[in-house]
Amino acid sequence: MDMRIVQTELTETEHALLEAYVRARRTTIKEAVREAIRTLTVRDQVDPDDPIFKMFPLTRAKGKLKNLSEEHDQYLYGDRR
Repeated sequence: MDMRIVQTELTETEHALLEAYVRARRTTIKEAVREAIRTLTVRDQVDPDDPIFKMFPLTRAKGKLKNLSEEHDQYLYGDRR
């Protein structure tokens, strides 16, 4: 994996806060900064206002299998136990 070096300057207060953070979590400054970057840049949450959650149903239940989401393996593969 290619790595890049990133440098920055911190105030004494910022550095003290960072040191306290890593000591409390028993990690390193390097890993704490990487975690902060991932938290700020990687969106890993569901947006409840996303239109996908407000769309009309794309299918209508027409089949005879009412419990398909629970028993799909049984319907697909039969009883192979």
